Amino acid sequence: MELEKIIDPVDTGLIEAELTPDKRIGFTNKGGNELYDITWKDAPNTLREIGRLREISYRDAGASSGKEADLDEYDYMENPYHQLIVWDPDARAIIGGYRYIIGPDIRLDGKGQPVITSAHLFHYSDDFLEHFLPHVMELGRSFVTPEYQSSKAGTKSIFTMDNLWDGIASVILDHPGIIYFIGKMTIYPSYDKNARDLIIHFLNKHFPDKDELVRPYKPIETTDSPMLMDLILKEDDLKKDYRLLKEAIRKLGTNIPPLVNSYINTSSSMKMLGSTINDELGDAIETGIMICFDEIYNEKLERHMEAFIQNRLFKLRDRFPHLSKNAEQILREHIQKSRAKSLRKFQNKRLKARQSPELDFR
Repeated sequence: MELEKIIDPVDTGLIEAELTPDKRIGFTNKGGNELYDITWKDAPNTLREIGRLREISYRDAGASSGKEADLDEYDYMENPYHQLIVWDPDARAIIGGYRYIIGPDIRLDGKGQPVITSAHLFHYSDDFLEHFLPHVMELGRSFVTPEYQSSKAGTKSIFTMDNLWDGIASVILDHPGIIYFIGKMTIYPSYDKNARDLIIHFLNKHFPDKDELVRPYKPIETTDSPMLMDLILKEDDLKKDYRLLKEAIRKLGTNIPPLVNSYINTSSSMKMLGSTINDELGDAIETGIMICFDEIYNEKLERHMEAFIQNRLFKLRDRFPHLSKNAEQILREHIQKSRAKSLRKFQNKRLKARQSPELDFR
């Protein structure tokens, strides 16, 4: 594939003019950065810079669209994906991002499949479409700029992925009806194939999608037999087997990719939806995942919820200087009750549809 010349950097002044306070969804828990939520409609220059940075980041990892900027129809459609970005105010630069769309904004195509970025790779079951789709946030096109993937950038680089999770939590907590997020873990073609196969085997073993809610159209086959890999990953306990996975991959001279590592350490109830090759991203391996937000490990959940609460209080105090001293506790309880109510409603609806009260569908 012939690579197009990447566009020149977008003028910082144009970006800053678009990153107005109404688009800022908060400040990060760590690193002193800011979070913004934009689309092409309200920040076209910022979107071009996002496309430029995505293309640079993916080429640096050995896979990309090959275009002058990594932008497509999902970024520009009438009801577009939102761009969630981390902004470093000191460097006056975008340092990482995701794009996302939430269930109520997702439409279906002529075949009854959702118009989302993963639909050309995965088939969504009727069960998923009826019960889960209205309650999901689809995440994709995650990136951290190469400069911030190195420890040379200091604490800014250490916390960039964590900053993005602050943003994801902020969007979900702002929409109590969103219970799950779905996305893809990317392993690039340059990554060691034996290490890749071990990761896929580990995910299949510990995070199976037993209900087959989502399936890849063209699932990839691992090069070694499951029995052989079970000799390496021989523990039933998730944490013990994870240690064996890390040891085995280090012996192969590499490490678990950061995004894969991040998702594995997010929730023990994550569902692995299968792996396939994405021909639109330089033949990278894409593994679908689905996570119930309320089942994220407590320490991680509390950390990102705290960022949302403090950002919300900051806005409230700006409007109401004499806000009650117990406002934080009231807000926290309101969030917890709203999410618990949405989760119960979702569970009851699906339990009724399946007529199996003993099953837990989370």
